[in-house]
Amino acid sequence: MTTHNRVLGFIGGSGVYSVDALEGAEKLVMPTPWGDPSDALVRGVMKGVDVIFLARHGKGHRLPPGAINYRANIDAMKRAGATDIISISACGSFREDLPPGSFVMVDQFIDRTTNREKSFFGPGFVAHVSMARPVCPALSEALAASCAALDISHYRGGTYIAIDGPQFSSQAESKLYRAWGCDVIGMTNMPEAKLAREAELPYASVAMVTDYDCWRETEAPVEVGKILETLKLNTANAAKLVGDVAVRLGKTRSLSPTGAEHALDMAVITAPAARDPEMMKKLDAVAGRVFRR
Repeated sequence: MTTHNRVLGFIGGSGVYSVDALEGAEKLVMPTPWGDPSDALVRGVMKGVDVIFLARHGKGHRLPPGAINYRANIDAMKRAGATDIISISACGSFREDLPPGSFVMVDQFIDRTTNREKSFFGPGFVAHVSMARPVCPALSEALAASCAALDISHYRGGTYIAIDGPQFSSQAESKLYRAWGCDVIGMTNMPEAKLAREAELPYASVAMVTDYDCWRETEAPVEVGKILETLKLNTANAAKLVGDVAVRLGKTRSLSPTGAEHALDMAVITAPAARDPEMMKKLDAVAGRVFRR
């Protein structure tokens, strides 16, 4: 089996704004054709594994979900050399058996966001990637194994519904999403997961439960104050998880079982002669591999 060097990318959400255990850490200011990412990337080595970290909301949590430049974030990760992306984010739970403090290895998404740029492609260069299997099982399995080793309450698999926010759901919406079979709710994994697939980066998501949303009749509505209390515990566990999973995945990698590294092979539909040169320039990091075939 062919292996390649791994550069493990972490995108940290609410409460996860840095990785303290990086050796030789350096900041990378990484402008992209899509604008600036949420913050400078931080690159270093964690227990022998090359790691790149990006704070999704920026240091100090400056950016709400709808203002995040998801395209710039993923492009910057790809441009900096990331080979895999692990998303860490806060979420609400729709299940009694997923209490606050639980970590969910998400494997499916429902995208209910609007007015966000959801694709690198468009007029002048059209591509349609498959999102049938949006998460890399190899990454998810490693995350679950690390949770088990660290005695972090976790659940393998789950459907994450992404909403715009920044407001939390109404009770009617919460009950509707629960009736749909959703397991957790958040505001940031979409379009992030879609863009990672377009950039041919295997992606996995750890959704850290902070609350029960508002579907429980006996539960007080979601409030930031209560969420912050749970975030402190989740953040401490996330820091341990990052270190353990980096070692577990190791310095080298094989191709993702989903074929994410070749997602564009059968996705690009625009004929070479009809491709917009300006669009191709913007897509140099994301889709440069298919240009050079």
